[in-house]
Amino acid sequence: MLRTLSLWLHSAVTGSYVSGTYSIVFVNCPNEQIARDIARYFWNGEIEEATEILLLIKTKTSRVHVLSSYIRLVHPFEIPEIFSLPMDQGDVHYFKWLEEGMEED
Repeated sequence: MLRTLSLWLHSAVTGSYVSGTYSIVFVNCPNEQIARDIARYFWNGEIEEATEILLLIKTKTSRVHVLSSYIRLVHPFEIPEIFSLPMDQGDVHYFKWLEEGMEED
């Protein structure tokens, strides 16, 4: 509890994000209607309900900042949902394929 409070206070005072403050929750829904019922959110004081498409982009962690800047330039939302998760485990052949496809200039 104290750790959570101190992380929140640090974020509020410095205006910076502290790793681990937020989480992603994956939810298995039996159908699209249930997903829509769950996926309501507040925006500008109103309850919003919208259909969204999740785009997964695989890149090097070192390139996330550049990618985020690009997305903010081309995305129609005022505040697009952009975050990254490190890929800690996976198929070694897939990671090799990613590496080959992302060789830096």
